[in-house]
Amino acid sequence: MVDTVVIKAEQIAGDFLQEQVKTSYQIIGKGITNQVCVVETESHKVVVRMNDKDTFPEFVKEKWCIEQAAAVGIPGPEVLSIGIVDETAFMIQAFVEGDNGLDSTVPKTDVWRKLGEYAKLIHSIQVKGYGGNLVDPVHGEFQSPSHAGSDGSWQGYVQYNINCLTEHDCLIELGVITQAESHRVRELFENLKREPFRFGLDHGDLSIKNAIVNQANRVILLDWNAEVNVVPHVTVARLMQYQMLGIEESPNVEELEAFMDGYGLSEEDLSVTRHFLLLRAFDNLRWAIDRSPDLIKPYAAFAKQVIDMIMD
Repeated sequence: MVDTVVIKAEQIAGDFLQEQVKTSYQIIGKGITNQVCVVETESHKVVVRMNDKDTFPEFVKEKWCIEQAAAVGIPGPEVLSIGIVDETAFMIQAFVEGDNGLDSTVPKTDVWRKLGEYAKLIHSIQVKGYGGNLVDPVHGEFQSPSHAGSDGSWQGYVQYNINCLTEHDCLIELGVITQAESHRVRELFENLKREPFRFGLDHGDLSIKNAIVNQANRVILLDWNAEVNVVPHVTVARLMQYQMLGIEESPNVEELEAFMDGYGLSEEDLSVTRHFLLLRAFDNLRWAIDRSPDLIKPYAAFAKQVIDMIMD
């Protein structure tokens, strides 16, 4: 299987560079979504990221994000080409020399502080709309697809989750919340609807594993899975989730403080973030109940963890 992936990457890179391939290999374990290979010719070293042709809009979005980020001073890999060949969507990027943030000898608190600075810059990029689909790259407009119970807007998203909080709610049956807690959660979500949120661009997976630290100790940002959402809460909530789940690349208490310091956030800013995290946890659990039964148990456990944190 690996050989087939590498051969495909060699073909894509060779056709673009118009050069004979010298060496190539697949990167295992760093990318979850895409197949990632490094291909080297006489004068170029590139990264080829590949996926099913239906994911091509994600590469269009990522290219746009990398270019917008570079314009506000965030270093990232140069995107050389994107396209579709033989049912495979691809992106060719210049290879970035350095160590993955997980492996770098630079103190992780320093990397996290820099990621906090980058997050603030990312949130300053001009965008419109709400959601994860880039529908108009010229004007930076994003949309979220509508679904049963929601029109795809932020207000619709929150209202859908409010409407689900009934006395017959399956989250009560699952033991995630009690009837009394359901009433309290409804109040919290109603407050979120009234909150004067700022909507901005979110990287989608701002973590130390998606950073390269080069010889000059410069932090280069990789692997966008962007959306427009409420900032800074969406970014900080994801880091809190990683921390609560004990994911390897999650920041510890000191590293999360460094991130917050780099961004310029205080502990007082986190109360609304925790309520936003609860909204996401509930929404993801309801999605699992509808679409992915194998994820119900872990998603329910996390939602209960967030409830316990907030209700304490």
